[in-house]
Amino acid sequence: MPVYPLAAQNASCPSGGCWCHDRVRCYPSDLTDAQWQVLQPQARQVMAELVQAAGRPMDHDLRAMLDAVFYVVKNGVEWRALPADFPPWPAVYAFFDRWNARGLPEGLVHQLRGRLREHQGRAADPTAAIVDSQIVKAADTVGKASRGFHGGKKINGRGRHVAVDAEGWLLSIVVTGAQVSDRAGAKLLVINLMNIFTTLRIMWADSGYDGQPLASWIRQVAGITVQIIKRSDLPGFQIVSRRWVVERTFGWLLRYRRLVRDYERRTEHHEAMVYWATVMIMTRRLARYQTGTPQPARWGTSDGSPAGQAQAAA
Repeated sequence: MPVYPLAAQNASCPSGGCWCHDRVRCYPSDLTDAQWQVLQPQARQVMAELVQAAGRPMDHDLRAMLDAVFYVVKNGVEWRALPADFPPWPAVYAFFDRWNARGLPEGLVHQLRGRLREHQGRAADPTAAIVDSQIVKAADTVGKASRGFHGGKKINGRGRHVAVDAEGWLLSIVVTGAQVSDRAGAKLLVINLMNIFTTLRIMWADSGYDGQPLASWIRQVAGITVQIIKRSDLPGFQIVSRRWVVERTFGWLLRYRRLVRDYERRTEHHEAMVYWATVMIMTRRLARYQTGTPQPARWGTSDGSPAGQAQAAA
C-alpha cells in the first residue's frame, strides 16, 4: 500500500524521494488544522527571531517536521523508526538538534504560555512559581557521567527539576543526575528563572526544599520568597494546596512515552523533549479555546467531575 498520495514525479518537496508537502495527517500525534493555525504563526515568529544567518530555506515542510518530532515525543520511538511518510529521519533529527540548540521549543512554550494565561484571566508574566522534582529511570543510552543513583527512591537515572506557574504551565526545567538534591536543583532553576522572568515574587515547594540557607539564598539572589507547603497529617488521601498543581503537570508529561524513561544521551535533549511535549499540550488547549470545543469528559460524564457522575447516576 503506498504511503504517499501522489506519484513520485508529482511530489512537491524539493528533496528527492520525499513527499512531505503532500502527506496526509493520519496519526493521533499529528497537528489538526485548528492546532496548526495556532502553532504556525508562533513557530515562524520564534524561528525568525532565532535564526543566526540567512541561508537556503528548508526543503521540507515545517508542519511535517513538527509532526515528526511530535510523533517521536508522543510514541517514544527511535528516530530511525519514523514512518516513511515523514521526511527522512536524519533530516528530522537535524531539525530537532539544530533548533533545540537555538531555543525554539523553549521560546514556543513562553509564547503559548502567555496566550494561555491571558485567556485564563491572568497577566502574561507570572508572579508565583511552584517547584518540584521527578526521578526517571535512564536507559542504556544514557552515559554514566550524566546519570546517578537516588538513594531514597532507589532509581538509577536522572532528575527533572521543574518550575510551573499557578495554572501548571511550564516555566523552566533543569535535567540533572538523580543524585542531585532538590535544593541544588532549585538553585539551578532559580538561575534559569532569573534569566527569563523579572516578575516572580513567591515560590511554593514541598518539605524537600525546606531550610533557611536555601530560602535566604533565593531571597538574596532573586528576590523570591520561598513558602514551604507541608503534607497534611490527616489520614487518607488529601489534596495538598499548591503542590497538586505541579503534580498534575507531571501527570500531563507522563502521557508522552518518550518522557516515561530517559533515552537521551544529552541532558539538553531531554529538556527539549519536555518542552516539545509542553508545546503539544498548550497548542491543543489553545485550539480548543479558539474553536469552542468543550473540555474532554473525565469520569465518564459530560462535565468531567466525580460529582457530575454521581448526579448522573442518581
